[in-house]
Amino acid sequence: MPSHSFTLNGRRVTVEAPADMPLLWVLRDLLNVTGPKYGCGVGACRACTSHLDGDEIQPRVVPVADCAGREVTTIEGLADGDRLHPVQQAWLDCDVAQCGFCQPGQIMAAAALLKKTPRPTDADIDRIENVCRCGTYSRIREAIDKAAAGS
Repeated sequence: MPSHSFTLNGRRVTVEAPADMPLLWVLRDLLNVTGPKYGCGVGACRACTSHLDGDEIQPRVVPVADCAGREVTTIEGLADGDRLHPVQQAWLDCDVAQCGFCQPGQIMAAAALLKKTPRPTDADIDRIENVCRCGTYSRIREAIDKAAAGS
């Protein structure tokens, strides 16, 4: 079985897995990182959203071999020690979560957006495609706006 090394949430890891194994299964089943959720199975719901070298990805559709030598960040690695990422803090301040299942993916998508577009327009926020079955979209937008404003 081939081994794959990459940085996960700031820590170097090596796993033995088939090259085509989806990163989501490597994270959840081999590394016990459960923030990225399995939702639809095809990357459409985006509950698994994480970052690869700072860019938004859907680990359900990214093979582990594509991560070799790269940096993977999940919701578990978004905070800076005990200091929450501004998006995480805005999520709490705006009481976004209901059931919470999709929230790690939502937060990771919002963080990726704000990294590329620090002052997003409504149209920019509308391009986030993560699904929230509870329908907290207005609070999600409020939290993204709050994080962007730095308040």
